[in-house]
Amino acid sequence: MKWQGRRQSSNIDDRRGQGGSGMGGGGFNPLLIGPLLKLLFSKTGLILIAVFIGGSLLLGYNPLSLIGGMMGAGGSQGLTSESYAPTAAEEEMAAFSATILADTEDVWNQQLQNYREPTLVLFTGSVNSACGSASSATGPFYCPADEKLYLDLSFFEDMETKLRAGGDFAYAYVIAHEVGHHIQKIMGITDEVHSLRGRVSEKEYNQNSVMLELQADFLAGVWAHHSQQTAGMMEAGDLEEALNAANAIGDDRLQKQASGRVVPDSFTHGTSAQRMKWFKKGFESGDLRQGDTFNAPDL
Repeated sequence: MKWQGRRQSSNIDDRRGQGGSGMGGGGFNPLLIGPLLKLLFSKTGLILIAVFIGGSLLLGYNPLSLIGGMMGAGGSQGLTSESYAPTAAEEEMAAFSATILADTEDVWNQQLQNYREPTLVLFTGSVNSACGSASSATGPFYCPADEKLYLDLSFFEDMETKLRAGGDFAYAYVIAHEVGHHIQKIMGITDEVHSLRGRVSEKEYNQNSVMLELQADFLAGVWAHHSQQTAGMMEAGDLEEALNAANAIGDDRLQKQASGRVVPDSFTHGTSAQRMKWFKKGFESGDLRQGDTFNAPDL
């Protein structure tokens, strides 16, 4: 990507080195699915989960909150702004992220009327948001309650080393996907989907979650389409980087790698093929009218 020297967004809240507390319901890290599924599908794991949930409810605690707190317990909470010293590589990725955010602002201000620009929060280890506290293990996430994107830049390194889905345009796809969730919030789609929780079966809610995520992939593709027309940052191989990232974080691929099993009813983000399809559809069309995943006859 030809991103150096371009405008950087001023909507950056740099909290690197400040730390937070624990983990809350902010997002999803595909790198966590391996150990979680191995526990879930083991006989011992099922017994432990049943005992844990039963005991939590008996004592009046929310078991999901407790699980979240335990999962966030190893974050870099001892870091302070005074002791934190980012590397040159991290500073470059911070500048890159601010540049990509600025480009999404340019595109969506042109495509949407009265677009509200979101803020990108950069953090290390853990962070507090209006959706709760989160650790870096959560991965990048969007909080609709405060309309902010949250990103620990170490996730980009994880994409390269653990998911084998590195590359600057792959990282840009991640940011654009979270901005896609912001657009869904503005349009009222996020609230509509979240209102279904507890009113429909878990299977049906998961299906709606998949459609929400695929639409965010589509919106990321629409951004890339219009960005390329106006800014021309993309170079040869960039599209393949984004598609490789979308392929790497498909529910089916992650589940297969983690446990050797694929459970479609548990999908929340979509298969690798679906994620690539909808990003590519957005990129090729650039047409918001073609992104209604909720009424698509064939996802």
